[in-house]
Amino acid sequence: TTLFSRSSSTDSMFKKFTKDDVHTRTNGKASVSKTLKSKLVTQYPKLEEYIDEIIPKKVPVSLFKCEDKIQLYVVDNQVLFYQQFDDLIPALRVVHKYPEAFPRVQVDRGAIKFVLSGANIMCPGLTSAGANLPDEDWPIDKIVTVYAEGKESAMAVGKLAMSIHDIKTINKNTGIELYEYLGDGLWHFKTD
Repeated sequence: TTLFSRSSSTDSMFKKFTKDDVHTRTNGKASVSKTLKSKLVTQYPKLEEYIDEIIPKKVPVSLFKCEDKIQLYVVDNQVLFYQQFDDLIPALRVVHKYPEAFPRVQVDRGAIKFVLSGANIMCPGLTSAGANLPDEDWPIDKIVTVYAEGKESAMAVGKLAMSIHDIKTINKNTGIELYEYLGDGLWHFKTD
């Protein structure tokens, strides 16, 4: 049984991301920071106590518009969040600093090499021994951070391709569409 898909259409968002993918860069006004903070706290309520630490007052937020309608939000040359269409998605460096602020799932040990090569996560990698899903039923399209059995830090960020209930009961096909993973183009991206 194949647990992970490998076709190029399922590659993570930043697998081959480079500086060449950035089209424009603008420094945001104070209103951009304020709107961004508000959206982030709405989407990730547990971020509220850290939001002024993550996006300090009087520090401009730069906006990088990239290929495929991806927008990067950058503070002090660090990509903090990115967006494609509606959701604001935390960059892994932010997840590592504030792990308790984001929804979390865990894959089994066998999934690690596939996730770190940018493959989407199939349901069996989320339901087998060593994996861990929340008890509550999260909806399709929820942004989640991905941890691995026996590892302390998140290794990826993605979006649920089906609800937690369906991942557990159907237990086949893609469970999480991968956006970003340790060592991908965004992880290595330098803004300066």
